[in-house]
Amino acid sequence: MLEFYNEFVNHPDFWKYISIPFVAAIVGWTTNWLAIQLTFYPIKFIGIPPWLGWQGIIPKKGKKMAGIVVENTLDKISTMQEIFDEFEPEKIAHHIIKVADARIEELTDDIMAERNAVLWENLPNVLKNRAYNRARRQLPEMMDNLIEDMHANIEDLIDPKDLIIKKLSEDKDMLNRVFWECGETEFKFVINSGAFFGFLFGVVQMFVWWHNKDWLILPAFGLLVGLATNWLALNLIFRPLNPTKLTPFGPTVQGLFLSRQNAVSEVFCRIITAEILTIGHIMNEIFRGPKADRAKAMLKKHMRPVIDGGMVKTVAQLTVGPEGFVDLKRTIEEKTIEMSLASFDDPIFSKERGKVVEMMFRTRMQAMSSEEFQELLRPAFQEDEWILITMGGVLGLLAGFAQLFFMFAGV
Repeated sequence: MLEFYNEFVNHPDFWKYISIPFVAAIVGWTTNWLAIQLTFYPIKFIGIPPWLGWQGIIPKKGKKMAGIVVENTLDKISTMQEIFDEFEPEKIAHHIIKVADARIEELTDDIMAERNAVLWENLPNVLKNRAYNRARRQLPEMMDNLIEDMHANIEDLIDPKDLIIKKLSEDKDMLNRVFWECGETEFKFVINSGAFFGFLFGVVQMFVWWHNKDWLILPAFGLLVGLATNWLALNLIFRPLNPTKLTPFGPTVQGLFLSRQNAVSEVFCRIITAEILTIGHIMNEIFRGPKADRAKAMLKKHMRPVIDGGMVKTVAQLTVGPEGFVDLKRTIEEKTIEMSLASFDDPIFSKERGKVVEMMFRTRMQAMSSEEFQELLRPAFQEDEWILITMGGVLGLLAGFAQLFFMFAGV
């Protein structure tokens, strides 16, 4: 052993041999870093479509990736009925009433001015005030009934999965952020572990090269480092699936991502409830989305007593006439929707309602089994994983040939 040590240390190519593990570490780190970058970036395709170029795997398959996230999380932790329950419909109605009550006169004036500004301006104030007051008195009951009706039929008015998929697939930056913020620790581990595993492989490579100068050794080990470092890192993230003792007296180990289930759940649920599944986005989807006709029919039904009743109808017909009354009702319905949706621009109210849903999501997500939970992040690695690993192998192979030709040429 001492003889080998002296021979190795005093060898004229000592520093070249010593450099092998460090080069392997650089190759391992670089290939894994590149793999992560290519998972997320570029957001848009760069190159000559369709084959010559690249787009980040997650942005490229945005709709599919968003669908996987929804199927593996939301489907298992809640329904739209439960989400709406947590929003507390009575508080939604109270909030809309509060905002609308302060804008009754402004809203009425805007609507009537659009239809017949001259007649409306010349209408006696006593009639205007009666119209305002009647609408103000009937608004709370109308809004309470509308929200109660929506609550009872919420599953027919909106599909939260479609909403989340639409938001994430349209906003690729947000989709990237969901995956990155949930798996930041794991992605950094993949990158840094490349250097560690690369160095270990490099030590083996160094001794194999010392004993065997076959020209294939360096390129072969370069290929191995590029392929294996990423593969090993991925397996350490998701394996073991459940807490496991590798030895009877050793510590309990679990895949890195799985061991952070509580922390990841907190991050994921915060993003989903604060930026995507907000009360504002939900209500906008209800009245502007693919099932909007159903919601508008409900609104029309509950507004009919307010519009067709007594003084409001009389004042309306005085200003726009019987024929214009039908068009006026459509305008009132649309303005009411706009006003209601605008009321959810209040960040304090939205945050308050979102926190309640976030807590429900987080509690249920933290209770998921390891098998279910791993599917939140696993798709980001699995999708076209072979391309990234193969690319790592190619880069490692090139680094091996570079070592052979530039460092050990003629050895």
